[in-house]
Amino acid sequence: MKLVFASNNTNKIKEIQSILNGSIQLLSLDDIGCHEEIPETADTIEGNAILKANYVTEKFGYDCFADDTGLEVTALNGEPGVYSARYAGEQRNADDNMNKLLDALKDKSDRSAQFKTVIALNLNGKQHLFTGIAKGEITLNKTGNQGFGYDPIFQPENYTETFAELPLEIKNKIGHRGKATQQLIDFLNTTK
Repeated sequence: MKLVFASNNTNKIKEIQSILNGSIQLLSLDDIGCHEEIPETADTIEGNAILKANYVTEKFGYDCFADDTGLEVTALNGEPGVYSARYAGEQRNADDNMNKLLDALKDKSDRSAQFKTVIALNLNGKQHLFTGIAKGEITLNKTGNQGFGYDPIFQPENYTETFAELPLEIKNKIGHRGKATQQLIDFLNTTK
């Protein structure tokens, strides 16, 4: 079975391929000749994952899956949410995004938050959604140098370290993307 992952992130593709253990051949956007920026114009995380998967299926005719992720902060009514990557502007700078978020929370006592990843899979003419959530809280300062995005200010439940301080194998096990990916893999393993 061949399946397109609507991503050009080679590390993400290799990671998922290793979890699939060679049972499915993953193709990147580059592999199918998709070099354009896929629009992410939905107002929900689910919507963006669906848009990306549908774009590839409709334009290139492949079975495909795509993911989208957002950080939802309780005291900010779920912000930055679907706008997480562009929270501080179109330049998509992680430090700017974290600084804006820390500033927005400086007078808030409730620092609870959750990361949410949604994977949309288009397979054999049907669409399936898989959701992974990691609950935790926003720290007062940035700590750690692993990971990316908001990882240096997100402390998952039951841990004293941020995602940026935890080893990748732990983050993948307890994290939002890892949970959604595992659901996808479990589903694909039952459809073989």
